[in-house]
Amino acid sequence: MNTKLKCLLLDDELPGLTYLKMLCEQLPDLEVVKAYNNPITFVNEASNLEFDFCILDIEMPEMNGLQIANLLNGKPVIFATAYKEYAAEAFDLNALDYIRKPIKLDRLKQAIEKAKKYIGNSENQLPKTYIQLNTNKGKAILFFDKIAYIKTSESDSRDKVCRLFDGEDFILKNITFDKLNELLPSPDFCRINKKELLSIKAVHVFSFDEITTNLMNDQGKNVKLSLSENYRNEFLQKVKI
Repeated sequence: MNTKLKCLLLDDELPGLTYLKMLCEQLPDLEVVKAYNNPITFVNEASNLEFDFCILDIEMPEMNGLQIANLLNGKPVIFATAYKEYAAEAFDLNALDYIRKPIKLDRLKQAIEKAKKYIGNSENQLPKTYIQLNTNKGKAILFFDKIAYIKTSESDSRDKVCRLFDGEDFILKNITFDKLNELLPSPDFCRINKKELLSIKAVHVFSFDEITTNLMNDQGKNVKLSLSENYRNEFLQKVKI
């Protein structure tokens, strides 16, 4: 690749983070976008940054590197840790490499070469599986396959109510359906009327103007939603009719 690879660094120990950043800065084809020593801050900010891969420590308070890697499965990860017992679990997460501390420059170069080859092959890129949005419960990571439907909030039309398949609700703060359509994978979601957007996975049966979902209401009955004329053709295409 002719352009620099962009990476994020995460290590809760400042001396180790400073040392890793210094090593990375010695590699001319690598750019450190940002270095973090707090895993929660990393998770809250990473989705808003442009980067190609991450170098993560594993043993950290609050959230370890393996948990974070599960939230970043759209991006390659290199683990850097003093603990060899995590190696098998790290590679189960399709980590590009696993570097033992103390890190040596030559060993870091090898890992970066693996990242260059992987990222250079666009076929290896994993699709993003989640979005990170501002909600009434703070900034939340919502996985696409967990979202059942989204509707306009009755208390404030600028907000949206997101219902997950497990029944949990989130209030999505100040976001439009147009923006949600940009963020959600188009084949998997469809606007069905002016106030509601539905996961195709939630469709049980449907008629000309009504969709019966596989979601249950408080009475234990299937939730039914209206299908308006303006969105009917798109809906029929997405359910393969």
